[in-house]
Amino acid sequence: MREYTSGPTFTVSDHENAVLRVFAHAESHPDRVMYTRPEAGGWVDVTAKDFGALVIGVAKGLIANGVRPGDRVALLSSTRFEWSLLDYAIWAAGAASVPIYDSSSHDQIRWIIEDSGAVAALVETPAHASSFEGDGIPYTLKRILTIDEDAVGTLIKDGLSIDDSEVFKRVVALTANDLASLVYTSGTTGRPKGCILTHRNFLSEVRALLAAPIGDVARPGNRVLTFLPLAHVLARAVSLAMFEAGATQAHWSDFGTVTGEFERFRPNTILGVPRVFEKVRDGAARKAASAGGLQKRIFDFAEATAVAYSEAQDTGGPSLRLRLERALADKLVYAKLRAALGGDCWWAISGGGALMPSLGHFFRGMGVPVYEGYGLTESTAAHCVNVPGAQKIGTVGRPLGGNSVRIAEDGEIELRGGVVFGGYWRNEHATREVLDDGWFRTGDLGDLDDEGYLTITGRKKDLLVTAGGKNVSPGPLEDRLRSHTLVSQAVVVGDGRPFIGALLTVDPQEFDKWKSAHGKPSDATVADLRDDEELRGDLQDAVDDANTTVSHTESIKRFVVLGRDLTEADGELTATLKIKRPVVTERFADDIASLYRRG
Repeated sequence: MREYTSGPTFTVSDHENAVLRVFAHAESHPDRVMYTRPEAGGWVDVTAKDFGALVIGVAKGLIANGVRPGDRVALLSSTRFEWSLLDYAIWAAGAASVPIYDSSSHDQIRWIIEDSGAVAALVETPAHASSFEGDGIPYTLKRILTIDEDAVGTLIKDGLSIDDSEVFKRVVALTANDLASLVYTSGTTGRPKGCILTHRNFLSEVRALLAAPIGDVARPGNRVLTFLPLAHVLARAVSLAMFEAGATQAHWSDFGTVTGEFERFRPNTILGVPRVFEKVRDGAARKAASAGGLQKRIFDFAEATAVAYSEAQDTGGPSLRLRLERALADKLVYAKLRAALGGDCWWAISGGGALMPSLGHFFRGMGVPVYEGYGLTESTAAHCVNVPGAQKIGTVGRPLGGNSVRIAEDGEIELRGGVVFGGYWRNEHATREVLDDGWFRTGDLGDLDDEGYLTITGRKKDLLVTAGGKNVSPGPLEDRLRSHTLVSQAVVVGDGRPFIGALLTVDPQEFDKWKSAHGKPSDATVADLRDDEELRGDLQDAVDDANTTVSHTESIKRFVVLGRDLTEADGELTATLKIKRPVVTERFADDIASLYRRG
């Protein structure tokens, strides 16, 4: 059994908690700008002193509404300033937060409220509040407040009769081992389970990130734009780390317009998922392709040069010719791409899925390295991460300080450390299945090299076994397929079948451009053209590319184009866009069967 441990680089004492830093900043650096927030069509700064006062005011309102130490309070909202404010205020009231994705269905919301026993719900919109109508409000829920209808102001008004000392009494009573949050898993194979995360878990994650070289960007005066859902533990952990270090944060929730916010806010670091970085690269490639001729050749040259330059850094360094070519490509292409990211980005962090190595080399070669990490809700976000000076593209890095990773005999990744959760809420059976003497069985498969770098190779439960007895992990093939601009989602199938097949969906935006470029009717749908020879030919290119990463027996022999994309609304994707494989394979059983009926 291969194992690697990174020594501790920080301490967390028993009397600490994650909300104390709010008041420490307000006391030591009252004028430090902690956030910028939208207000009246513009943006205003929120100082440490102002933020501390807001946290106290909202916490008093929660107390006035009957929230007691240890209670759970649901927080359902997209990413915005109020999310962070309410999260800290819930802690300051001595309670624990229960984040819920704003895209969650009615049934998901009710399940999380009922399972957590939340006593109050803070939601973003009236539509969210209406999720509790119809069949009665869960019996534990005493109050529902809506952010868009001035929940913050209402709570501050409600708490005017509460003395500030009551908040401070609750804050100092919180210990590192107290419940900080119930964060529900995405539920790819059933109902979401609530992960019990303590203040020690969050502090261990925050301090491990800040103690690592990647934490150098988190310092007073530096900027980060938080745009991933804060209900996801990764975005929340990085946001908490930035706050702990005194950096300035802004929030944005619209993926479609986030690049404009990069240029406005000029972040020093960007936290994203692979799709964010794919879109940056693909957008530049599309722009060059539409210009055609010289512009396309320039981009192709710049991309190849970036990849070659990055790869050379791992094999003795770039040659003089490669350095000169990169200098030319920088003037022609890279400088514009860095400007699109704000022009002042030191580096980026990627999580939540696999980043294609070629994309990692492209960004590092152009001067904005993307450091890939690995973790789960159960490990309070990142457990392993690549960092400046210690990066192996294609891996997810080494364990952060105080963490250990090992590979079990069957290839399963197991994790241990201060970030590992204490179990699932009210689910002892599920807890026993994944925790063994402090080690968490992740369900993921991986390899660990001699230097402690971890590579993810698949998901244990997703492993396919063909009729010929060949084990195939669908994850890497699916990730490679999704990296193609025309592919939105890919589901690899073949369990118990004679060969591997795939279900592919077409990216709606790319489909419109593809139709225009290929002279297809503008009103034609994917369902209309799913058997079109040109469309299938372009998708075959994506399949052929994915097949280069596996052996012949593991390669995709046939594929079917689904008539529509997979969606969260239809229950086929989680809130973090992970495939709900059982749902998809059942719903599209006829399409899967067609793969094996053809001659």
